[in-house]
Amino acid sequence: MTLVRWDPFRELEDMSERLNRVFARPALRTPGGKEHLTVADWIPTVDISETDQSYLIKAELPEVKKEDVKVRVEDGVLTLSGERRQEKEEKGKKYHRVERSYGSFVRSFALPESVDESGVKAEYKDGVLNLHLPKAEKAKPKAIEVKVG
Repeated sequence: MTLVRWDPFRELEDMSERLNRVFARPALRTPGGKEHLTVADWIPTVDISETDQSYLIKAELPEVKKEDVKVRVEDGVLTLSGERRQEKEEKGKKYHRVERSYGSFVRSFALPESVDESGVKAEYKDGVLNLHLPKAEKAKPKAIEVKVG
């Protein structure tokens, strides 16, 4: 057996991280802005990028089945929701540490007015959900030629 030096600050950091995760969980909101009593169990990480033609949201959803993911656009709000299910316990298997989060998740994003809500497309591959949000025609930059008279 190996001796490990006790570090009280490491325990404080662990507790701080756990508290941050607990209080960082957003409550679900209805379109009217009121909160439901339901709270997400975990929050997927996302990258959001923009080009002249569209926005792209990439959400990491490892080990989440396609049928367990729902994407909804309503009243200028894009909502991702779903569930990551925990593996069933096997007899004779001991877990030493379980750090990954399981259960339901929800992420909501207020969309800019420039997004064409009817053209939103979603692709799911290798645990990454790609949401393509095209910009409306009027929002795209347009070069205007200046004539000298």
